[in-house]
Parts: sequence; structure tokens; C-alpha cells
Amino acid sequence: MRRLARLAGLAPLPSALTLVCQAAGQAAAIAVPAVLAVVVDGLLSGSPGLLWPAALAGLLLGQALADAAAGVASAGASSRVTARLRGRLARHVLALGVPGSRRHDTGDLVARLAGNATAAGRAVPAVAATLLAAVTTVAGAVALWLLDWRLGAVFLAGTVPAVLLLRRLTGDIGASYAGYLERLGAIAGRLAETVGGARTVRASGTSAHEIGRILEPLPGLREAGASTWAAQRAITWRVDLLITVFRLAVLTTAGFGVWRGWLSPGGFVAAALYLGIAMGFLDQVDNLVTLAEAGANAGRVSELLDEEAPAAREPSAGDGPATLSLRGVRVEGVLDGLDLEIPAGACVAVVGRSGAGKSTLALLAGGLLEPDAGEVLVGGAPVARGQVSYAFDRPVLLGETVADAIAYGRPHLNGEVGEAARAAQADAFVRRLPEGYATPLAEAPLSGGELQRLGLARAIAHGGRVLVLDDATSGLDTVTEARVASALDGLAGRTRLVIAHRAGTAARADLVAWLDEGRIAALGRHEDLWRDHPGYRDLLGRTG
Repeated sequence: MRRLARLAGLAPLPSALTLVCQAAGQAAAIAVPAVLAVVVDGLLSGSPGLLWPAALAGLLLGQALADAAAGVASAGASSRVTARLRGRLARHVLALGVPGSRRHDTGDLVARLAGNATAAGRAVPAVAATLLAAVTTVAGAVALWLLDWRLGAVFLAGTVPAVLLLRRLTGDIGASYAGYLERLGAIAGRLAETVGGARTVRASGTSAHEIGRILEPLPGLREAGASTWAAQRAITWRVDLLITVFRLAVLTTAGFGVWRGWLSPGGFVAAALYLGIAMGFLDQVDNLVTLAEAGANAGRVSELLDEEAPAAREPSAGDGPATLSLRGVRVEGVLDGLDLEIPAGACVAVVGRSGAGKSTLALLAGGLLEPDAGEVLVGGAPVARGQVSYAFDRPVLLGETVADAIAYGRPHLNGEVGEAARAAQADAFVRRLPEGYATPLAEAPLSGGELQRLGLARAIAHGGRVLVLDDATSGLDTVTEARVASALDGLAGRTRLVIAHRAGTAARADLVAWLDEGRIAALGRHEDLWRDHPGYRDLLGRTG
């Protein structure tokens, strides 16, 4: 409940308005029985008057208006909380950087962002209604005591077991629903993974296998869903039984009071109405179920928000090429105490067998991945935002147009966009597009190599003291790759780290770092490594 109540802080004004409107409606509901009792007794005595009936009508109208306003405020609070929760979740996911755990699968992230955040946002009105129900239950019980202590005693006798029953049953719903959401997220993650590799699946003829893999958690999902519905069924019939027993016990006592003369007919009517108010906590089954399910959804959102993101470092004031240093860097299962020093302005190619950790090293260089141990320095200081630009082997273009994609994240760029495209050997094919640089990305048919060149152009345009090319020219022919390398050599103020698979790429670098078994096996010029290390020759002979 505390976690859900904190959600109201994401939209304090709509949440407060919801609470005020609901409280106004409940206050009117509490006053109605007392006024109605006076009206009834007045009618029976033959002198009803006009004041109390008018007061009763005003209370009923006020309650209706307050309930209507509460509905509007509740919708506003839910939507505002959901929007802000999604915004916070999206920012935190980006702050976490490159995913390292299965919890960060795309499908699972979408499930948390779309479904879980929405369900958690709906909890705010339910929290307000539940808190007010607790208050009005106490008010109704006090009113029963004030009418006659015997009515209050009968009501109190059944309250404690009812509360314990509700607490246990709603706990069962929350646990079952949490398991349901976990399995649903697993299915979403596997589905997104398969859709991303749809061509491979189709080419391999493994559609049936993939369907089975995606739906593997389905029996657990069905079991968790059935358990959730069973818990809801159990709470519904037991609560209905409790309500019936409560009503019979209290109303029988009130009727006996009218018969014996210690309760007036108007008092009987007031007791019946106050009984409904006092039983408000039992009428909150739907809200309690909503809260249990919202708590499970909020738990999945909080699980991700609670992951500690690396602290954002402000850009360094330094200018010009910078030394890139990796000292004692360890990433469990990949790198083991790696040391690498790249001189300022130099181009170092990193080679190694598949799975040796080349891409992991590239991610570490720009702070996209935090090492388990060791440190990464640019110009002698921890790597900071804006110091390192990246070009990846499979770049994702973001923005509305081709120009937007190159300048993405740097809206102030203008002439630099064309210059960067020319350096990346992309200007010619961009100008052949229907609207040139203004061509919408959705209407720009691009090959894999053209995508890579636009990714290179984006990295060049973004500047930075270090440029990391993570196999960013693998889709280019050797002539185009040589032209790109020549253009990059002409860029002043860039230290370059190149993940290479071709002997020609390694040969053009100033130095080559041979990565093997989590460490740098050798560092030197390509010609020297080729001459002195048969393993190096064998590696690039097979990959290049």
C-alpha cells in the first residue's frame, strides 16, 4: 500500500483533487442517515417541517455532484500518474545503458512500460477509495455506537475476523498475479526476440520450434491465471456471506430495539444506512483486488527503477585528441584484468576471435557499460558524456528525415551534416533519394552498407575526443572502406578505437590490439604481429 500511495506523488494535484472529491461524497453519505432519521420521525409524528427535507435533498445532490467530480478527477489522476511513470521508466532504462540481464529484453521492457505502468497508474483512485473506506467504516461504527451501544457491539464482533480474511485473500491474489505477470513478460521477451530474427527463423524452417519456445511459459501462465481467478472467486463468495451475516445480525438487533422501545423507527432507518457505511470496507473487494493487481504491476516497474544506474558525468572541458586508457578492467565471463592504452590521436584496431569480448571492450570505452572492476579514462579522467562517439555494425536510425538521423541528439548541427556524410561516403547516395537529406526515413530504401555509412556520418557529426567503430564498416566493399578510412584519417582531434575483422582494416590502423582470453595478448603494428605471431596470422587469415 505504501508503494502505491507513493505513486500519487507523481501527480499530486489530480490525486489530491480525487481524494477531496471522494471525501466530500463520503461526508455527505455519512450525514444523510442522521438527517433522514429526523425526517422519518417527523413524518411519523405528523410535523415534518421543511428544513430537514430540504437539508436531505441538498445532501443527496451534493453527494451526486461530488461522486461525479471524483470520477473525472480519478481519470485525470490515473492518466497523469501513468504518463509520468512511463516517462520515469523510459529515462531510467536509457540511464541504465546497454542491457546486461534478461530482464531488459525488448519485449519485457515493452510489457513493463505499456501494461505494468498503466495498471499501476490506475491504483491511485483505488488507494484513495480504500483509505476513505477505512475512515468511513470507523465513522459508521461510531454512529452505530451512538445510536445504541448494542448495535456497535454486534458490528464490532464480526469486524476483526472479516479484516483478517480480507488481508489473507488479497495477499493470495497479489502473489498469484505477480507470477502471472512474470510469465507474461517472459513470453513477450521471447516473442520480440523471435520477431527480430524472423528472417533467420524463416530461412531455417524453425517456425514450429520458435512457437514452442515462445509459448513454453504458457502452462505456468495458465496456472498462475487460474490461481488468481480462484483467489478472486474465494474472496467474492466469502465476503458476500460476511455481508449477509453482518446485515442480519445488526438489523435483527435494531428491529429488536424498536420492538423493545430503546430505538425509534427513524433510528432503525439510520442504523440500516450507517450499517452500509460501516460495512464499506467489505464493499471494497473490487478496489482491494485492483490494489493487489496494481501492487504486482508496480512491483515490476519498481524492480527496474530500483536498479542503480551509473552516475552521469558531465562533459570534460578538454579539447583535442585524448588518450583512452582501460586499466585492470574486468567484466565477469568476458574480460579479465584488461589493460590497454591508446595514445591521443592514434587509431587502434582490436581483433580477436568471436566471443573474445571485442564489442564489450567497445562499450566500455564510452561508458555504455560499467566494468565490474577497473577503470576507463579519457584524457586521464573518467569517461564523461559527449567525449565518445559511436558507429555500430547495425545502426538504428532515429529521427524523421535522413538529416535528422545524422544530427540526432545534436539539433544545432547544420553544415556539419553534409560534411559528415561526405566523410562517410554517404553524400552521393543520399542526394539520389527523392528529397535528398529531407527524405523521410520511412521512405528511404537503404541497404545494409548505406545504413552503416549513415551511422558513421552520425558518429562523425557528433564530434567527441574518441571515435569508436564497432565493426562499423563490415557492410562496405573494400574500396569504400578504404575511402572512409582515408577520410577518418583526415579528421583532427579524434582518437579511434576500431573493432576489426579484416586484415586490411587492421593494416590501416596505427596499432593492433590482439584480444585473447579476456586480455590483450599482443599490441603492435599489424606487420609485426603478422610476422611474429602465427595465431594472429591464423585469426585474420580466417576472418579477413
